[in-house]
Amino acid sequence: MPTALIAEDEPLLAAALQTELAQAWPELEVVATVGDGVSAVQQALALKPDVLLLDVRMPGMSGLDAAAELADAWDEGADEPFPALVFVTAYGQYAVQAFETQAVDYVLKPVQQARLQKTVQKLRQTLELRARATASSHADSALGVAATADRLRQLLVAMQSGTMTVPSAPLMQLQVSPTGVGGNTTIRMVPTDDVLYLQAADKYVRVITAAEEYLLRTPLKELAPRLDPNQFWQIHRSIVVRAAIIDTVQRDDSGKLQLTLRGRPDVLPVSRLYAHQFKAM
Repeated sequence: MPTALIAEDEPLLAAALQTELAQAWPELEVVATVGDGVSAVQQALALKPDVLLLDVRMPGMSGLDAAAELADAWDEGADEPFPALVFVTAYGQYAVQAFETQAVDYVLKPVQQARLQKTVQKLRQTLELRARATASSHADSALGVAATADRLRQLLVAMQSGTMTVPSAPLMQLQVSPTGVGGNTTIRMVPTDDVLYLQAADKYVRVITAAEEYLLRTPLKELAPRLDPNQFWQIHRSIVVRAAIIDTVQRDDSGKLQLTLRGRPDVLPVSRLYAHQFKAM
Protein backbone atom coordinates (compact mmCIF):
# COMPACT_ATOMS: atom_id res chain seq x y z
CA MET A 1 0.00 0.00 0.00
CA PRO A 2 1.25 3.52 -0.78
CA THR A 3 1.90 5.67 2.28
CA ALA A 4 1.61 9.38 2.98
CA LEU A 5 2.56 11.89 5.65
CA ILE A 6 0.53 15.07 6.18
CA ALA A 7 2.12 18.23 7.64
CA GLU A 8 -0.54 20.81 8.51
CA ASP A 9 -0.56 23.05 11.57
CA GLU A 10 -4.36 23.42 11.72
CA PRO A 11 -5.84 20.16 13.09
CA LEU A 12 -9.25 20.66 11.48
CA LEU A 13 -7.71 21.21 8.05
CA ALA A 14 -5.43 18.21 8.53
CA ALA A 15 -8.40 16.03 9.39
CA ALA A 16 -10.39 17.35 6.43
CA LEU A 17 -7.48 16.67 4.06
CA GLN A 18 -7.14 13.13 5.38
CA THR A 19 -10.87 12.54 4.88
CA GLU A 20 -10.77 13.87 1.32
CA LEU A 21 -7.72 11.73 0.57
CA ALA A 22 -9.46 8.61 1.88
CA GLN A 23 -12.29 9.20 -0.60
CA ALA A 24 -10.03 10.04 -3.54
CA TRP A 25 -7.44 7.32 -2.86
CA PRO A 26 -8.77 4.54 -0.60
CA GLU A 27 -5.56 2.46 -0.84
CA LEU A 28 -3.40 5.29 0.51
CA GLU A 29 -2.33 4.86 4.12
CA VAL A 30 -1.64 8.07 6.06
CA VAL A 31 1.13 6.96 8.41
CA ALA A 32 1.44 10.21 10.37
CA THR A 33 0.08 13.74 10.70
CA VAL A 34 2.30 16.47 12.12
CA GLY A 35 1.81 20.17 12.79
CA ASP A 36 5.14 21.81 12.01
CA GLY A 37 7.99 21.69 9.53
CA VAL A 38 10.63 20.31 11.88
CA SER A 39 8.43 17.35 12.80
CA ALA A 40 7.64 16.82 9.12
CA VAL A 41 11.35 16.40 8.34
CA GLN A 42 11.95 14.11 11.32
CA GLN A 43 8.95 11.88 10.61
CA ALA A 44 9.62 11.75 6.86
CA LEU A 45 13.18 10.57 7.51
CA ALA A 46 11.94 7.97 9.98
CA LEU A 47 8.91 6.67 8.06
CA LYS A 48 10.04 7.19 4.43
CA PRO A 49 6.53 7.83 3.06
CA ASP A 50 5.79 7.61 -0.66
CA VAL A 51 3.93 10.94 -0.58
CA LEU A 52 4.49 14.04 1.53
CA LEU A 53 1.76 16.69 1.73
CA LEU A 54 3.16 19.93 3.17
CA ASP A 55 1.32 23.03 4.25
CA VAL A 56 3.33 25.96 2.88
CA ARG A 57 2.84 28.10 5.99
CA MET A 58 3.72 26.36 9.24
CA PRO A 59 5.28 27.58 12.50
CA GLY A 60 9.06 27.41 12.86
CA MET A 61 9.80 26.08 9.38
CA SER A 62 7.69 26.58 6.27
CA GLY A 63 6.65 23.68 4.08
CA LEU A 64 9.10 24.80 1.38
CA ASP A 65 11.95 25.00 3.86
CA ALA A 66 11.00 21.61 5.31
CA ALA A 67 11.11 20.05 1.84
CA ALA A 68 14.52 21.63 1.23
CA GLU A 69 15.81 20.38 4.59
CA LEU A 70 14.51 16.89 3.83
CA ALA A 71 16.14 16.85 0.39
CA ASP A 72 19.46 17.78 1.98
CA ALA A 73 19.17 15.07 4.64
CA TRP A 74 17.91 12.27 2.40
CA ASP A 75 20.36 9.43 1.83
CA GLU A 76 21.14 9.15 -1.90
CA GLY A 77 21.83 5.45 -1.49
CA ALA A 78 18.56 4.69 0.27
CA ASP A 79 16.32 1.94 -1.09
CA GLU A 80 13.32 4.24 -0.68
CA PRO A 81 12.98 7.01 -3.30
CA PHE A 82 12.46 10.60 -2.23
CA PRO A 83 8.77 11.26 -1.46
CA ALA A 84 6.53 12.75 -4.10
CA LEU A 85 5.81 16.28 -2.87
CA VAL A 86 2.47 18.06 -2.77
CA PHE A 87 2.17 21.55 -1.29
CA VAL A 88 -1.06 22.66 0.35
CA THR A 89 -1.42 26.42 0.10
CA ALA A 90 -3.78 29.34 0.56
CA TYR A 91 -1.46 31.62 -1.45
CA GLY A 92 -2.72 33.57 -4.41
CA GLN A 93 -2.33 33.15 -8.14
CA TYR A 94 1.36 34.10 -8.22
CA ALA A 95 2.26 31.19 -5.97
CA VAL A 96 0.16 28.84 -8.10
CA GLN A 97 2.09 29.95 -11.20
CA ALA A 98 5.37 29.36 -9.35
CA PHE A 99 4.32 25.81 -8.42
CA GLU A 100 3.22 25.04 -11.97
CA THR A 101 6.42 26.47 -13.49
CA GLN A 102 8.57 24.17 -11.38
CA ALA A 103 6.34 21.12 -12.01
CA VAL A 104 5.60 20.79 -8.29
CA ASP A 105 2.09 19.70 -7.50
CA TYR A 106 -0.13 21.71 -5.19
CA VAL A 107 -3.59 21.75 -3.62
CA LEU A 108 -5.35 24.99 -2.77
CA LYS A 109 -7.15 25.63 0.51
CA PRO A 110 -9.95 24.89 1.08
CA VAL A 111 -9.32 21.52 -0.55
CA GLN A 112 -11.66 20.77 -3.45
CA GLN A 113 -12.33 17.12 -4.30
CA ALA A 114 -12.02 17.69 -8.08
CA ARG A 115 -8.58 19.28 -7.77
CA LEU A 116 -7.46 16.63 -5.30
CA GLN A 117 -8.48 13.92 -7.78
CA LYS A 118 -6.09 15.41 -10.35
CA THR A 119 -3.30 15.41 -7.78
CA VAL A 120 -4.02 11.79 -6.85
CA GLN A 121 -3.89 10.80 -10.52
CA LYS A 122 -0.44 12.43 -10.90
CA LEU A 123 0.79 10.75 -7.72
CA ARG A 124 -0.43 7.32 -8.86
CA GLN A 125 1.42 7.72 -12.16
CA THR A 126 4.59 8.81 -10.36
CA LEU A 127 4.54 5.85 -7.99
CA GLU A 128 3.81 3.40 -10.82
CA LEU A 129 6.82 4.68 -12.78
CA ARG A 130 8.99 4.31 -9.71
CA ALA A 131 7.78 0.77 -9.10
CA ARG A 132 8.85 -0.25 -12.61
CA ALA A 133 12.38 1.05 -12.11
CA THR A 134 13.46 -1.76 -9.80
CA ALA A 135 16.75 -2.59 -11.53
CA SER A 136 18.19 0.89 -10.98
CA SER A 137 16.37 1.92 -7.84
CA HIS A 138 19.39 3.50 -6.14
CA ALA A 139 20.29 5.59 -9.17
CA ASP A 140 16.68 6.65 -9.63
CA SER A 141 16.49 7.63 -5.96
CA ALA A 142 19.61 9.78 -6.20
CA LEU A 143 18.44 11.44 -9.41
CA GLY A 144 15.04 12.06 -7.82
CA VAL A 145 16.61 13.86 -4.87
CA ALA A 146 18.85 15.98 -7.11
CA ALA A 147 16.00 16.93 -9.45
CA THR A 148 13.72 17.71 -6.52
CA ALA A 149 16.39 19.86 -4.87
CA ASP A 150 16.84 21.83 -8.09
CA ARG A 151 13.09 22.42 -8.45
CA LEU A 152 12.81 23.47 -4.81
CA ARG A 153 15.67 25.94 -5.16
CA GLN A 154 14.05 27.59 -8.17
CA LEU A 155 10.65 27.53 -6.47
CA LEU A 156 12.04 29.25 -3.37
CA VAL A 157 13.58 31.96 -5.56
CA ALA A 158 10.32 32.43 -7.47
CA MET A 159 8.24 32.63 -4.30
CA GLN A 160 10.70 35.03 -2.68
CA SER A 161 10.81 37.41 -5.65
CA GLY A 162 7.03 37.38 -5.84
CA THR A 163 6.41 38.19 -2.17
CA MET A 164 9.22 40.67 -1.45
CA THR A 165 10.19 44.06 -2.78
CA VAL A 166 13.90 43.89 -3.57
CA PRO A 167 15.73 47.25 -3.41
CA SER A 168 17.38 48.46 -6.60
CA ALA A 169 20.73 48.73 -4.79
CA PRO A 170 22.19 46.09 -2.44
CA LEU A 171 22.65 46.75 1.26
CA MET A 172 25.81 48.65 2.17
CA GLN A 173 25.53 48.33 5.97
CA LEU A 174 23.86 46.08 8.54
CA GLN A 175 22.37 47.30 11.82
CA VAL A 176 23.64 44.75 14.33
CA SER A 177 23.94 44.16 18.07
CA PRO A 178 27.16 43.01 19.78
CA THR A 179 26.98 39.46 21.18
CA GLY A 180 27.29 38.68 24.89
CA VAL A 181 26.08 42.12 26.01
CA GLY A 182 22.94 41.44 28.01
CA GLY A 183 20.52 44.34 28.22
CA ASN A 184 22.67 46.54 25.98
CA THR A 185 20.60 48.39 23.38
CA THR A 186 23.59 49.66 21.40
CA ILE A 187 23.19 49.30 17.62
CA ARG A 188 26.33 49.13 15.54
CA MET A 189 26.56 49.77 11.81
CA VAL A 190 28.69 47.10 10.11
CA PRO A 191 29.61 47.59 6.43
CA THR A 192 28.70 44.58 4.31
CA ASP A 193 32.28 44.73 2.96
CA ASP A 194 33.41 43.54 6.42
CA VAL A 195 31.02 40.57 6.54
CA LEU A 196 32.55 37.12 5.97
CA TYR A 197 29.37 35.10 6.32
CA LEU A 198 25.92 35.11 7.89
CA GLN A 199 24.35 32.14 9.63
CA ALA A 200 20.80 31.76 10.92
CA ALA A 201 20.69 30.68 14.57
CA ASP A 202 17.35 30.37 16.39
CA LYS A 203 15.69 33.81 16.28
CA TYR A 204 18.83 35.63 15.18
CA VAL A 205 21.34 35.76 12.34
CA ARG A 206 25.02 35.56 13.29
CA VAL A 207 27.04 38.17 11.42
CA ILE A 208 30.66 37.00 11.25
CA THR A 209 33.43 39.49 10.50
CA ALA A 210 37.20 39.01 10.74
CA ALA A 211 37.34 40.83 14.06
CA GLU A 212 34.03 40.15 15.80
CA GLU A 213 30.65 38.41 15.77
CA TYR A 214 27.32 40.26 15.90
CA LEU A 215 23.63 39.41 16.01
CA LEU A 216 20.89 40.52 13.65
CA ARG A 217 17.15 40.06 14.09
CA THR A 218 16.21 40.24 10.40
CA PRO A 219 15.52 36.68 9.12
CA LEU A 220 18.12 35.39 6.69
CA LYS A 221 15.50 34.64 4.03
CA GLU A 222 14.64 38.36 4.01
CA LEU A 223 18.23 39.52 4.22
CA ALA A 224 19.81 37.29 1.55
CA PRO A 225 18.00 38.82 -1.48
CA ARG A 226 19.15 42.29 -0.37
CA LEU A 227 22.84 41.41 -0.56
CA ASP A 228 24.96 41.76 -3.68
CA PRO A 229 24.72 38.33 -5.41
CA ASN A 230 28.13 38.87 -7.00
CA GLN A 231 29.71 39.05 -3.56
CA PHE A 232 27.53 36.80 -1.39
CA TRP A 233 26.49 33.25 -2.24
CA GLN A 234 23.82 31.30 -0.43
CA ILE A 235 25.24 27.83 0.23
CA HIS A 236 22.65 26.52 2.70
CA ARG A 237 19.18 27.40 3.90
CA SER A 238 20.84 28.98 6.94
CA ILE A 239 24.17 30.25 5.52
CA VAL A 240 25.26 33.03 3.15
CA VAL A 241 29.02 33.40 2.57
CA ARG A 242 31.27 35.95 0.89
CA ALA A 243 32.40 34.20 -2.29
CA ALA A 244 35.87 35.76 -2.27
CA ILE A 245 36.88 34.07 0.99
CA ILE A 246 35.97 30.52 -0.07
CA ASP A 247 39.19 28.52 -0.02
CA THR A 248 38.31 24.87 -0.71
CA VAL A 249 35.23 22.80 -1.49
CA GLN A 250 35.37 19.17 -0.41
CA ARG A 251 33.12 16.13 -0.27
CA ASP A 252 32.92 14.24 3.00
CA ASP A 253 32.54 10.47 3.33
CA SER A 254 28.76 10.74 2.94
CA GLY A 255 29.08 12.68 -0.33
CA LYS A 256 28.05 16.07 1.07
CA LEU A 257 29.94 19.24 0.22
CA GLN A 258 31.75 21.39 2.76
CA LEU A 259 33.53 24.74 2.42
CA THR A 260 36.64 25.95 4.15
CA LEU A 261 37.38 29.67 4.34
CA ARG A 262 40.62 31.43 3.58
CA GLY A 263 42.51 32.21 6.80
CA ARG A 264 39.79 30.84 9.10
CA PRO A 265 39.09 27.47 10.75
CA ASP A 266 35.36 27.55 9.91
CA VAL A 267 33.95 24.60 7.95
CA LEU A 268 30.53 25.33 6.42
CA PRO A 269 28.08 22.80 4.94
CA VAL A 270 26.70 23.18 1.40
CA SER A 271 23.16 21.88 0.92
CA ARG A 272 21.94 20.07 -2.20
CA LEU A 273 19.87 23.11 -3.16
CA TYR A 274 23.00 25.19 -3.65
CA ALA A 275 25.52 22.56 -4.76
CA HIS A 276 24.98 23.65 -8.40
CA GLN A 277 27.41 26.52 -7.73
CA PHE A 278 30.18 23.94 -7.42
CA LYS A 279 29.38 21.61 -10.31
CA ALA A 280 33.05 20.88 -10.92
CA MET A 281 32.98 18.97 -7.62
